[in-house]
Amino acid sequence: MLEASSHNGLPVIPGKRYFTIGEVSDLCDVKPHVLRYWEQEFPQLKPLKRRGNRRYYQRQDVIIVRQIRSLLYEHGFTIGGARQRLSGDGAKSDVTHSQQIVQQMQHELEELLHILKG
Repeated sequence: MLEASSHNGLPVIPGKRYFTIGEVSDLCDVKPHVLRYWEQEFPQLKPLKRRGNRRYYQRQDVIIVRQIRSLLYEHGFTIGGARQRLSGDGAKSDVTHSQQIVQQMQHELEELLHILKG
């Protein structure tokens, strides 16, 4: 739900309901073992686990991974600082999440319009 241009060239999140750990790894430019570690460190990150302990991330999980990545890699937060920032922002986090949803929808609609015109 984040625009690619605002997050160092990360691809647009496809309109799917569930993503595998490999897909999330590609979408967020983070290795799968790092995602598994972040699941332990950030209570907000809770992918569904199915048969064989396979992880299935939802769109909101991908957005959270991108937020964590941004805090750690771009803003220089520690794991503890990023955890505190994510859990302490409350209403601000909801506003940011809503803005990200609107931006993603706008981007997807613009792509659809371009396809229809072409």
